[in-house]
Amino acid sequence: MMDEQDRFLDPELGETEQNQEVVLRPSNFSEYIGQKRVVENIDVMVESAKMRSQSMDHILLSGPPGLGKTSLAMLIADALGTQLHVVSGPAIEKKGDLAAVLTNLSPRDVLFIDEIHRMHITVEEILYSAMEDYRLDILIGQGPSARTMQIDLPAFTLVGATTRSGLLSRPLRERFMGDLHFDFYPPADLSRIIEMNARKLEVKLDTKAQMMMAECSRGTPRIANRILRRVRDFALVKREDSIAVETVERGLEMMEIDYCGLDRMDRKILQVIQDYYAGGPVGIEALCATLSEDRSTIEDVYEPYLLKEGFLLRTPRGREISEKARLHLTSPVNHGHR
Repeated sequence: MMDEQDRFLDPELGETEQNQEVVLRPSNFSEYIGQKRVVENIDVMVESAKMRSQSMDHILLSGPPGLGKTSLAMLIADALGTQLHVVSGPAIEKKGDLAAVLTNLSPRDVLFIDEIHRMHITVEEILYSAMEDYRLDILIGQGPSARTMQIDLPAFTLVGATTRSGLLSRPLRERFMGDLHFDFYPPADLSRIIEMNARKLEVKLDTKAQMMMAECSRGTPRIANRILRRVRDFALVKREDSIAVETVERGLEMMEIDYCGLDRMDRKILQVIQDYYAGGPVGIEALCATLSEDRSTIEDVYEPYLLKEGFLLRTPRGREISEKARLHLTSPVNHGHR
């Protein structure tokens, strides 16, 4: 079984990658490429908060991982001239953990909670009064002698990020004034991101190489940056002064990424359905057993992109591969991955 954290095209950010990612994050709104509707909404909210000299309204950022939600939270705090506090939903295990974070905030600070949908419901309930009334309601004691203690909080802005917005409870969702969804990036936007970050890495690359990397990045800036760094390493080892199409092709072949952005496991899923089940339909449990993979890994890590790009079809009878997938598997260009 392949560990999903070992997957090169996994849009989740690994622990060892965090320092490298910081260098490539946009430093201001002018560097933030794409997600125009989201950025326009946030720009209005930021300017309104500054004109009122008050905290900005709470916002929820939803969408697949790797699309720039954390970067945008950093830019919001910077634009407001306040401090950003970053915590992860799964890391907040007890009410006291969240209370400690909230009481450490200063007026108009930004609290960014990543994977907010993974917070335990009992911890989440503390946020209700904190978001609405800037107040902590803490129950002290048990039974008849129990009493509620209220702690006033400074006015702050909560920015929640989620990849599974449907898992958020209704009471929590209703307390966000802005609910903004991130979409996958078109290749043109990814190409601009790669061009900008190549300059930060002091890498020379031509336009065709730039677009080739963009088209293999699955609509995700984090994956585009990862491919750029890997191809940069390949060119450096080969002592090449600049990155050309041939360099990208050789680098992608080593990474087993094809011209549609599919990796070895993506192609294996499609190939198994074609070879073992005549193209489908096949039930998810049977498919998982054949692939020796966990169901959640197939559904959460591999299927979304295959479904989005039309390689895989979900029907009432099971999974089927599309005509696009059949052509892709038999394409001479795909043999050898490029």
